[in-house]
Amino acid sequence: MFRNLAIWTGVLVIAAQASLATAQEGPVLVTVDRAKVFRIDDDASAVIVGNPFIADVAMFDQNTVVITGKSYGTTNLVILDANNKPIVDEVITVRASESDVVSVYRNAARATLSCNPICEPTLRLGDSEGAFNSAAGQATSRNDLAIKAAGGGNN
Repeated sequence: MFRNLAIWTGVLVIAAQASLATAQEGPVLVTVDRAKVFRIDDDASAVIVGNPFIADVAMFDQNTVVITGKSYGTTNLVILDANNKPIVDEVITVRASESDVVSVYRNAARATLSCNPICEPTLRLGDSEGAFNSAAGQATSRNDLAIKAAGGGNN
C-alpha cells in the first residue's frame, strides 16, 4: 500500500512540475502594489519587461522572478537563457485590488479607502487629484519622519 502511495505521490509531483513548465492560458495577472512569484524550469540570465511603468520585474535567482504591479495595464515579460534565447514570453496584466477597498464618490471626484477592518485613505490611480495628493503628501511626510528618526536622514 505504501509503495503505491509513493508511486502516486511521485506521479503527482511530476504532473505539478509539468504544469509549471507549460505556458498558462491567458495573461499573468498581477495586482497593483503586490508581488507575484513566477517560477521557470530553465535557468534564466536576463529578464525584460516591456513597460516598466506597468510592472517591475526582478530576478530572485536563476529560476525565480518576482513581478510587482505598478500601474494598470498590459505589458509583456521576456526571460532569456544564457545564450540570449527567449525561454519565456508572457503577457502581464496589472489590475486594481478587488478586496478590502471602498471607493467614495462626490460627484465625479473619487477617493479610495483601504478597509480591513477599519477604513483608511489609500493611494489609487484614478482618484481625484485632491484625494490622491493629500494621501501621497501625508505618506511621504510620514516616511521622511521615520527615516530621520531612525538616523537615516542628514539632519
